[in-house]
Amino acid sequence: MRASLFITCYNDTLFPETGRAVVRLLERLGVALEFHPKQTCCGQMHANTGFRAEAFAQAKRFVSLYRETETVVIPSLSCVAMIRDQYPGLFEELGDERLRRDLAALLPRIFELSEFLIDRLGVEDVGAYFPHRVTYHASCHGVRSLHIGDRPLRLLNKVRGLELIPLENVDRCCGFGGTFSIKNAEVSSAMLATKLQDVIATRAEYCTALDNSCLMHLGGAMHRQYAAMRTIHLAQILAATEGAPAEEAA
Repeated sequence: MRASLFITCYNDTLFPETGRAVVRLLERLGVALEFHPKQTCCGQMHANTGFRAEAFAQAKRFVSLYRETETVVIPSLSCVAMIRDQYPGLFEELGDERLRRDLAALLPRIFELSEFLIDRLGVEDVGAYFPHRVTYHASCHGVRSLHIGDRPLRLLNKVRGLELIPLENVDRCCGFGGTFSIKNAEVSSAMLATKLQDVIATRAEYCTALDNSCLMHLGGAMHRQYAAMRTIHLAQILAATEGAPAEEAA
C-alpha cells in the first residue's frame, strides 16, 4: 500500500519528531510513503480567525496537491477535522463546482493516523514496546468531530510493557483551541487548570494524545508546575520498539 504523509505545519515547525515517528511506524508496517515537499498549512487558523481568502487558498492547494493520491495520512485530529468539516463549506461559499467534486472524491482517502491503522490497515498490534505508565487525553476534534472513539485505546492496549491509566473526564477540553487560547486567555487557563488536575491525578509517566496542540498546552502547564509527567504523541509510542525506544528516537 502507498500513502502520502501530510505532516501539518504545526508538527513540521514545532514537533518534527511526530512526523519521524509516523514514518518509522508505517514503514515498519510495510506502507510505502511519499511526502510532497510543496505541502503547507491546511488553513485551519485562517478559517477560524475570519481570513476566508487565505483559508480558501490553502484548501485549494491541498486538494490540488493530493487529488491523485491513493491515501493521505495526517497525524493531527484538528487538521483532519478542518478538511472534512470546513473545506466543503469553503468551496460551497465560493461556488467552485470542480473543487467540490475533487474534494468529494478525495475525502474517503484521507485518514487520521489511528483511523488509518485500524480502519485501512486493519491492525491494532503494531509491534510497539513502551514500558511506561501512560494516560490518554481525548482531544475535542477527535471526540466531537471525527468520532475517533476507542481506536487510540485499542492501539495502546496492544503496546507491550505499557500500563494504560484511565483518565477521569477524558473528553474534557484542555482549553487550547488554537486561537481560542489567545483570544480568551483567562477562560483557556481555567480550563487547562481543571484538566491538568485530572491528568496529574493519574500519576502516569506520560500523557499522550493524537494532537500536538493539546499536548503543547498541557506540557507547558506541567513544565510551569515542575510536574514529573511528560507529554508524547501517540505516534511516538507506537513507533517505539525494544531496539529503538521512543526517548532515543525523539
